[in-house]
Amino acid sequence: MEKLTNIIEAILFAAGDAVPIDLLREKLDITKREVDESIRKLEKKYTGDCGIRLLHFNHKLQLATNPEYKELVAAAIMPIREKEFTKTILECAAIIAYKQPITRRELENIRGTSSDYAITTLLSLEMIEPCGRKDTPGNPIQFATTDNFLKRFKLKSLTELPDYDELMKKIAEITSIEEATSNYLYEKDVYDPDADPELQETPENEELQKAEEEGFAIPDYLKDAEDVFKIE
Repeated sequence: MEKLTNIIEAILFAAGDAVPIDLLREKLDITKREVDESIRKLEKKYTGDCGIRLLHFNHKLQLATNPEYKELVAAAIMPIREKEFTKTILECAAIIAYKQPITRRELENIRGTSSDYAITTLLSLEMIEPCGRKDTPGNPIQFATTDNFLKRFKLKSLTELPDYDELMKKIAEITSIEEATSNYLYEKDVYDPDADPELQETPENEELQKAEEEGFAIPDYLKDAEDVFKIE
């Protein structure tokens, strides 16, 4: 029973989102009594001052943070989200632009990760919009870019988009250079003036130097990306 509880706990952690209890029973081939007992054990484990809570709603289970700590969690998470924000949004916007109409699941299959946050943000920015439902089981919503997408990227039409592979390569390069710059600034911020004099010289960043030597420049259609996608 303890092993089963641990397995269910691992599944909920890996899933991130809510998991139907019936799906757990089906995939693990267990009885209602067994899953109910595991739920009781997990609810008991995640109580009191524990940072995690087990949510049990609408015949589904989900692990979530303790609401008591939400402000501290948000303060710690926000800088991490901001660092990944531009890359995630650029990738999703580019994929949707080239593959539209596209469903959330199709987008996630291409990226290999959840895209809920990116889609929600792009919808709030009115850069994409629902454009119908796909004729497949479940009839999932399909998304397409809007006129606002063209306006923000200074495009007259989607025919002006660059080659897809080239665009994705540029996004990867931009992200790599942004991370290199971030690491460089971090090294300066934590620099200890009392350290060994030989360490007082700022180390050259090979990635930034290479980019400069190669004359790397952000293409026009991505120059305003940070302003376009900034977090309010």
